[in-house]
Amino acid sequence: MSGWSADLPDRAGQPRAAAVVVAIPARDERDHVAGCLAALARQRDPAGRPLGDSGFEVILLANNCADGTAAAARALADALPYPLMVREVELPPSGAHAGGARKAVMDLAAGTLEARGRPDGLILTTDADSRVSSTWLNANLEAIAAGADAVAGYIDPDPDDYLALGPIFGRRGRLEDRYIRLVAEIDALCDPRPHDPWPNHRVASGASLGVTLEAYRSIGGLPLLPLGEDAAFIHALERGGFRVRHSMQASVTTSCRFDSRARGGAGDTMRIRHADSDAPCDDDIEPARRTLRRAILKGRLRRLHAADGLAEVPNWAGRLRLGEGEAERLATAHANHAFAVFWDALLAVSPTLTTQRPLRPSELPREIASAQRIVHALRCSALRANSPARPADRPAPAAETEPATGLTSPR
Repeated sequence: MSGWSADLPDRAGQPRAAAVVVAIPARDERDHVAGCLAALARQRDPAGRPLGDSGFEVILLANNCADGTAAAARALADALPYPLMVREVELPPSGAHAGGARKAVMDLAAGTLEARGRPDGLILTTDADSRVSSTWLNANLEAIAAGADAVAGYIDPDPDDYLALGPIFGRRGRLEDRYIRLVAEIDALCDPRPHDPWPNHRVASGASLGVTLEAYRSIGGLPLLPLGEDAAFIHALERGGFRVRHSMQASVTTSCRFDSRARGGAGDTMRIRHADSDAPCDDDIEPARRTLRRAILKGRLRRLHAADGLAEVPNWAGRLRLGEGEAERLATAHANHAFAVFWDALLAVSPTLTTQRPLRPSELPREIASAQRIVHALRCSALRANSPARPADRPAPAAETEPATGLTSPR
């Protein structure tokens, strides 16, 4: 596992306390919890060797349950190859939501690692209605070993639930997935990050998150939010300067159900889109050419930030419709912060970067065709840029185009 082990021997040759704790919030999940725990019992490395007894443990927080979730989990403990702690709690109204439950169990996992003398520990979290892939643990460990501080996994729908949603919803999902993959590649080509190489994704879901204990404590833990705590967590890590890997290998299947535990949550979104097949996509899904312009700009700014070159920002920032001196002020104020802090500040003041209306599924075929042309051009530019025989007067690839000069992608 590339130099990072879930179970390292101490000087006496005895196993040390577990360095990995999997934190699972559960509320009335009696019908799903067995599948969740069984999936964790099937962990293996790429060679097929079982990892079930290799230094990880699981904490299940049964919060505000009325269906016997805790008892169902405890009944399985003897059959599992890892230690299972089941904690029953009644969270107060202010914290009795998805974000509050996840924060409570992740905080418990962090305290467990600290009490057992594992400052090098790793916290993983998934959902009680999800089933991690058999190499999920290994994929998280490998990402951390490669230099990441946190790992955002990839989420797939449960196959049975997916089919039950019907063909129209399925076609919509496939269109969105196809477009989102193209957008992710545009981002990767225009705004490359060494710690998060392609292939990667744009998902931030509590169904699959991993974070080092050090990074978790440094940002104050998971944000206490009723909704969107997972995306807010990843964003907080990036603002703190921590490296987040969006791993395709750390994959999870999760249920697709309409009985949302929180108003405005994933269940409500699915119900709306099932009722209206052309309901808008997620807010951050923009047209392909706008996606390209944003990615080129963000990549250029990230490189300037890394090279202490933000002083160059005022040279072209007028195209972003910033007020007089605003670009220089932002660059000076955020030069010593993480890039995500500077980018957030820029988004807050530049009207040209404000997300317009999200796309609808009926618009996706056209945008997919546009994104395919853009990706093809970017790949060709990258190949030319990496060719040892590249002439000195050959134009730079699109990812290096100065944002102020406009878009250079194919029509």
